[in-house]
Formats: sequence, C-alpha cells, structure tokens
Amino acid sequence: MCTLQKRNNLFILTLTGSDQHRLNPTLIATIRSLLSEVKSQSTPGTALITVAEGNFFSNGFDLAWASSQSNGSPSEAVNLLRHMVKLFKPLVADLISLPMPTIAAVTGHAAAAGLLLAMSHDYVMMRRDRGVLYMSEVDLGMTLPDYFTVVMREKVARAEVRRDVLLRGVKVKADEAVVKGLVDSAYDSAEMTVAGAVKLGEELVKRKWDGEVYGEIRKALYPEMCNVLGLTAKSVVKARL
Repeated sequence: MCTLQKRNNLFILTLTGSDQHRLNPTLIATIRSLLSEVKSQSTPGTALITVAEGNFFSNGFDLAWASSQSNGSPSEAVNLLRHMVKLFKPLVADLISLPMPTIAAVTGHAAAAGLLLAMSHDYVMMRRDRGVLYMSEVDLGMTLPDYFTVVMREKVARAEVRRDVLLRGVKVKADEAVVKGLVDSAYDSAEMTVAGAVKLGEELVKRKWDGEVYGEIRKALYPEMCNVLGLTAKSVVKARL
C-alpha cells in the first residue's frame, strides 16, 4: 500500500502496487502515519518525495469502498464519502505544515483528491508519456470540499486555469500543465520523472534549511489555506543576529 525509504537526506514515500491508489480510510491513515514518521526524523537539509507505482498517481477517493460498505444504501455511501473527505483534510494539513521541502513525482493519472494530494506538495513533476491531471467533481455531480477550492485558489495563479480545471473538468497532460502553471516540469517517462524529483530534492537539501523555519514560511505563504485547514503560522527566528 505504502512504503517509506530514506536515501541519504531524501525521504521517498511510495504508493505501491498497480492499482489506482484510491484514497480510503486505510490508505489515508497509512500515509499520515508515514508523514508523522518523516516529521519526527526531520533534520536541517531533508526533503520528501512522493511517488506512485503503476499507471495512477491517485485516482481520488475510493468510491467503490464507500459503495461496498453502505449495505446498498445510496445515502450511506454519500455519508462514507463525506467521511473520507473529512479524513483527508488533516493529511493535506500534514503536507502543508511538514518541516521540509516536498516534491510530488506524478508518474500516472492524478484525479480529484489524487490531484489535490499532488498539489499539496511544494513542487510537482509529471511524466508526459502517460497520465492526466483531472478534477472530476463537475462531471461526477458533486461540489468541492472547501479546502479543495482554497488549495486550488492559492496554488494555481491564473483564474482561467482554475476555471477550466474546476468548472470544465478539462484533462490536462504534462506539457500543457507546465504552461498552465499546474506542474513545474515534464519528463519523458516515469523513471525520468522520479530522477528529476530526486535531482531537485538533492539540490534543495544542500541548502540545509531549518525545517521549522521552512514550514512556517510555507504556512504564511498560504494564509487562507491554513485558516481552512486549522493551521496557524508563527514567527520563528533562529538566525545568528
């Protein structure tokens, strides 16, 4: 389901297997547990890379799980979906407050909550030979949770891009995603995407930034997002004055 490895100063969180990496309570709890482990081992000059095996980075919430646990009740399936939305919110908060740089290596499709998972990282790298970014809610017939909208508003600078992603449900491939400012760079294969993420991570950890300072600057950069996620930025001074 998930693994965590440390390669020198890089933490590599991998969504394992060839499935769609649908976010259900078990997977959400596992990712949060690994992020807690990363946080506890943080030192100046560490970074996190999140990657997934197979054709999907993540295809969003596990609607099949909600249906299977609902005893055939559509209203109960909706309640279970809302439960996953509630569980996922603190995972996003974990990433936004993590005391180190974070990089998502999107090596397959990232849809709905899976796209939000990627966008919750500081940097997003994407493979161009397979995969799209897709916010599917408008096509599925459901509104967006408040924190989804706020993350997209603060992370995506151009209003017309937000409109097309959220209100048209466009499926964006890697090169177009770079132009639109949704991702930072595009690569020809999954292996090259991960290699690009590792190269960037290695460059960042050389700076040996203090993790607490880094995390607080990130939180201050996204005030509306932090307000919705229940995070509070604070002033930290560790410089030798």
